[in-house]
Amino acid sequence: MSKSPLVRFTKFILDFMFFTGIIVCVTVPFSFRFIGRYYKVFDEFYLPFCIIFMIAGAFALIILWELRSLFRTVLKEDPFVRENVRSLKRMGASAFCIAIAMMARLFFVITPAALVLVAVFSIAGLFSLVLSQVFDQAVTYKLENDLTI
Repeated sequence: MSKSPLVRFTKFILDFMFFTGIIVCVTVPFSFRFIGRYYKVFDEFYLPFCIIFMIAGAFALIILWELRSLFRTVLKEDPFVRENVRSLKRMGASAFCIAIAMMARLFFVITPAALVLVAVFSIAGLFSLVLSQVFDQAVTYKLENDLTI
């Protein structure tokens, strides 16, 4: 399975997003200072926006880290393990934290994009938590089958 071009491409995308995400998070203060020259709202709310977006970025990096961890078990062809259940729960919690950070942004500027981000990450959080329960049940069945054999 690891030889599949789709699998290699997906792994590359996850790795690329994770490492470029680190760079983006670190450069937020500099980027927002520069953007503030052209968009007044970034200058006016510089500090709160830096804090909000860096918090959201940190939780996005946690989600990417957990996805990379989950992907490693897929490459090993053993995805139904307890660690993936924990990863899905952490991804769900992180998605809710991003939704809360984007809600905090609404106190400064209400934009359709912020509202969409709140909705998307709330749904992603719910989906991750439900998927963690599905994986938990699959792991339980797998362990019972392993004991039976």
